[in-house]
Amino acid sequence: MNANWVYYLNKGFWVGLDWLFPPVCGGCGNPGTRWCVECQKKVQVIVAPVCDACGLPQAYFGLCKRCQQKRPSFKYLRSWAVFESSVQMALHRLKYRRDIGLGEALSNQLAGFVDRLEWPIDMLTPIPLGKKRLRERGYNQVAMIAKPLSLQLGLDYYPKALIRARETRSQVGLSAKERQENVQNAFLADGKMVKGRSILLMDDVSTTGATLSSAAEALYLSGARAVYATTVARALPHHNLRIV
Repeated sequence: MNANWVYYLNKGFWVGLDWLFPPVCGGCGNPGTRWCVECQKKVQVIVAPVCDACGLPQAYFGLCKRCQQKRPSFKYLRSWAVFESSVQMALHRLKYRRDIGLGEALSNQLAGFVDRLEWPIDMLTPIPLGKKRLRERGYNQVAMIAKPLSLQLGLDYYPKALIRARETRSQVGLSAKERQENVQNAFLADGKMVKGRSILLMDDVSTTGATLSSAAEALYLSGARAVYATTVARALPHHNLRIV
């Protein structure tokens, strides 16, 4: 892992901020740390076997049924943890309650996971928000994780390599087909930034992988050499998020 002085400067900033303004845990709300040891122990890390393409946990190796029918545009997608318990609480707190310090705390957990994948990547870009949602929220919660992650992994960070070409509906509550239609042609990539690059594309949560696949397609159309994808968490069928 190629950490550099910018990473340590960023790390020191958050340590100092925690000292001045003692944080509470994003998973349980207990004071003293942004991401406590007990909540880290509750994380259900995703392990093999998973779908070779989209990373969906399953009982066998190889492609899942959906990827057999149509493989996503990215080379591989891998998610660190199941979207429940303390991970779900932390991501919701980061996304909806402006607890942006959780981004750096979660990136610490994700860095080792991505490093072990040994993907030949040289830059990182987060899934962008639409202009309307960015104005409402004030920040992109994925970028809060992606930037410190790029520093830890020694990757070039290009948050503007992708933009939303149009506003899309929230994916929550949509079926797999509706999700795919909702984000079709939703992204544009900057060829000056991505041409010839091997890119790590990042989102906070994946359900069907439709958003990441659409974004990967835009990156390839603009000349990317390869696109890999990762998320902090993966929503599974038993979460009743209409992914079938």
